[in-house]
Amino acid sequence: MIKQLLVSSCVLFSATFVVQAQNPKLGVSPIQDVINAMTLDEKIQLVVGSTGKYESQMEATIGNQGQLVQGAAGQVNGIERLGIPATVVADGPAGLRIDPKRKNTDKTFYCTHFPVATVMSSTWNKDLVYSVGTSMGDEVKHYGVDVLLAPATNIMRNPLCGRNFEYYSEDPLLAGTICAAMVNGIESNDVGTSLKHFALNNQETNRTRNNVIGNPRTFREIYLKPFEIVIKEAQPWTVMTSYNLINGTMSSERCDLITEILRHEWGFKGMVMTDWFGGLSAAAQMEAGNDLLMPRKADQVKEIRKAVLNGRLSMEILDRNVRHILEYIMQTPRFKQYVADNNPDLKGHALVARNAATEGMVLLKNNKNVLPLVQKIKNIALFGNTSYDFIAGGTGSGNVNHAYVVSLLDGLKNAGYQVDGDIQKSYIEYAPKAKANLPKPKNPLEAFLPGHFIPEMSLAELNMSAAVKNNDMAIITIGKSSGEFLDRKISDSFNLTKEEKDMISGVCNAFHKAGKKVVVILNVCGVIETKSWIGGPDAVLLSWLPGQEGGNCVADILAGKENPSGRLPMTWPVSYNDVPSKADFPNPETVKVDDVLGMFMGKGIGSKGDVKNVDYTEYNDGVYVGYRYYQTKKVPVSFPFGYGMSYTIFKYGKPVVTKDAQGNIKVLVTVKNAGKVAGKEVVQVYVAAPGKDMDKPTRELRGFAKTKKLQPGESETVTIDIPYKNLASFNEVDSQWQVEAGDYKVMVAKNAADLKPLTTVITEEAGVTEKVRPCLLKEVK
Repeated sequence: MIKQLLVSSCVLFSATFVVQAQNPKLGVSPIQDVINAMTLDEKIQLVVGSTGKYESQMEATIGNQGQLVQGAAGQVNGIERLGIPATVVADGPAGLRIDPKRKNTDKTFYCTHFPVATVMSSTWNKDLVYSVGTSMGDEVKHYGVDVLLAPATNIMRNPLCGRNFEYYSEDPLLAGTICAAMVNGIESNDVGTSLKHFALNNQETNRTRNNVIGNPRTFREIYLKPFEIVIKEAQPWTVMTSYNLINGTMSSERCDLITEILRHEWGFKGMVMTDWFGGLSAAAQMEAGNDLLMPRKADQVKEIRKAVLNGRLSMEILDRNVRHILEYIMQTPRFKQYVADNNPDLKGHALVARNAATEGMVLLKNNKNVLPLVQKIKNIALFGNTSYDFIAGGTGSGNVNHAYVVSLLDGLKNAGYQVDGDIQKSYIEYAPKAKANLPKPKNPLEAFLPGHFIPEMSLAELNMSAAVKNNDMAIITIGKSSGEFLDRKISDSFNLTKEEKDMISGVCNAFHKAGKKVVVILNVCGVIETKSWIGGPDAVLLSWLPGQEGGNCVADILAGKENPSGRLPMTWPVSYNDVPSKADFPNPETVKVDDVLGMFMGKGIGSKGDVKNVDYTEYNDGVYVGYRYYQTKKVPVSFPFGYGMSYTIFKYGKPVVTKDAQGNIKVLVTVKNAGKVAGKEVVQVYVAAPGKDMDKPTRELRGFAKTKKLQPGESETVTIDIPYKNLASFNEVDSQWQVEAGDYKVMVAKNAADLKPLTTVITEEAGVTEKVRPCLLKEVK
């Protein structure tokens, strides 16, 4: 009996050994062999992501399901028997977002808070953005993350969008070019990115149920173009689909968007994933080519399994998606057995962040060259809550758990200035009392929403006569932030509040009476109204949300250590009433917090699906977004796209514009620093098409370049190439990109509103640059 048991055990052991030995391994065996060896449940396990321990029916959230790296947004499941490791994905666009502290260790895991995407595009400097991406990707790898869930390159259609700070521009060429540089920089570390939110995620209000209604030309020329540029110039590892619907169908369920346009037209080779809890039908997402559903809903596994067994979802489709995921996994540090040391060069990266933020700041006003500050300026009166509590970035998944933020107070002190102690003391005492009076959250989910800002302190609380007497000048900081789930309000975010305007006018009046200057710093998330108050201060510097080194950066520019060279990546209108999409965008003033919280659980805001700009948003502005509208319709603006001042003067030589046999245009421009201080210049080239075959804007950005830092008297010749295909517009009737015949005005300009651009006329022949299948057509009801 014992002998028989031993024999049976040996046979069982031998059989088990043979089965294990025959299991194919990812990276050793052909991928198809690995797929063939998977059970149906294992395939489903791979395409639904996370760790399987997070069961929810939520519609949207900020990811935090990581186990391998605490605080990471989520994980892609592994299958150990087939040599498939779990991999880690984490936010976000301004730096890696993970938990800074962990149990059972005193070690910290802080990450560098880099400047937000808007700052990056304001530099107009691809090389600089690449260096930021390189540093950001280095932290991703050192902290054991495989994919950074960034960057985002949605178009800034409307200045109220809550996530505009995560986006690059209102112009698709600038947005796509800068974003591609960021992707290439991050992925130079052999870690991945996730290009998002594909596509048309241009409002936060009801974003999980909002139906974007528009035409293919609008979508292709404006909203898809930056994604196309990034795919072709950078080939990111992954693409993340958006929450919204497009012409009646969820973006993550649109085969024409994900498979036809993204893969077949643009040649994308990577993996496609959903945004967290995005979409409605898991089977439809699989069919469309959305490979990975994150981070797993409670019913997705059941739905996919049932769809396969009932023949509604083919195994071929499921295997295709599995293959894309396996191909992604094989690129990751975790698959290559890289061991994270949790020790990135945070000091070195802080310097990179400082340099980038400085170059992205935009000088909007500088009367009588009040900036840079003269040497006799020593004592400064510092006003505004945000001067003492500088805003590094936005909220939500775009936030970063940083170790510190340099306030303007600290930045000025670091630069050797003396800040009025009595005013400082008043603000330090005021802030906690004012915060205590803010509305208290009624629901834990409110933690996801952008917070409330305390009102500005009345100048009556300060001794203004002493402030004027004891200081050489005044600086005022205005702070505005935003984030996921909510769009910005007109009343207190786009417009300044009464308290803010009273502060600016009061400080300006008091200091100007004594012959002393006032400078305003705009520590803001996006466009704000300026006409009503900008006449008061002598200078205005736009710092945006500059990351953790913000205070030092502002001080560097104020002191003249650095010369501002940032240029606006979007138009600043005179009033919100001038915005072309104002009638086709939510009115955030009417949105209730309870409605927003209901969106988390899939209730939506418009319960009947018929609320304009909530359940559906019509893109009636067409291709006339931003400066394309303002310049074509001759609407006055406060500051045009591409605008920015410098401490020096640049002079342009006569452009040399040539065309080769294929119709490609080359522009050479010599730029000379004719001033007294070193600086950088941004050369912008706009093109006006004949506009006879279809309605077209009066000018469109077709190329740009930034000079090196030119010393006084120094010159540089920049070259800007405009491929023939980039002159094409989309013909919806024939579903093709076409260049019309005729004269094209090639304009070298300072900004989009430059009234005296250096213009050369080039004649082009007609041609079709690409013919495509009809996609993203309007829904027929």
